[in-house]
Amino acid sequence: MGGPMLAALVAAGFDAQGYDIAAGHLADDVPVTDDPVRFADGLRVLITVVRDSDQTDDVLFGRGDLARRARDLHSLVVSSTLSPRYVRALADRLPSHIRLSDAPMSGARIAAQERRLSFMLGGEAAELDRLQPLFSAMGAHFHRMGPFGAGSQSKVLNNLLAASHTAMTRLVLDWADAAGLDERRLLALIETSSGQNWLASGMDSIEFARDGFSEDNSIGILVKDVSAALDAAPEGSETALPEEVRRVIRGLKPRQAS
Repeated sequence: MGGPMLAALVAAGFDAQGYDIAAGHLADDVPVTDDPVRFADGLRVLITVVRDSDQTDDVLFGRGDLARRARDLHSLVVSSTLSPRYVRALADRLPSHIRLSDAPMSGARIAAQERRLSFMLGGEAAELDRLQPLFSAMGAHFHRMGPFGAGSQSKVLNNLLAASHTAMTRLVLDWADAAGLDERRLLALIETSSGQNWLASGMDSIEFARDGFSEDNSIGILVKDVSAALDAAPEGSETALPEEVRRVIRGLKPRQAS
């Protein structure tokens, strides 16, 4: 996601560059370095788009150490999908002069490439106003959900639904195979009927739609996202259904295109 998001910022004329510990493996033609000292020099706005809280810690306090190295940093935008508890706790771990916003996004890599991401925004209104030109370069839909942390809370709830759609759509397609139904005809039916959902509508464009589970792919990220939602579940709430969704996604096998 970070590669095409950075490409969108550069195309819009922003003086932007990326930092990645595996910079040489990025597929996107974007300015990126694996040197955190070089990256931190003159850095004013940092958008983090890494996989999980461990990688976020590594960027801010570990190998990247950008919370200390980036002396000109005044705005941190957390765009990874993380536990809202973790995100809100960052306020106590970062220097007080750094303004915090959370802006997780939805739409998968295809939406990042086409610059039509949906952002769920949390933070002070004035700060979000200042950052809006950056969001507008990368996305098409912007939802201001409340104070810092509200964007992440909204995103994990959204992804909990996406995960349930993924689990059930894949099960339905497997059952359709067993019944001898044509996949494309069934997906066309679903698109115009009450079963319509994001995964079924995007089987030919969402990059992970047919993947099986692996710890290091996007299906694995869905498992992580369900876990993030469970971490923020209200005390005493019923969690059996999301826990079952997580179990089913862990068992997904690759599905061939019809």
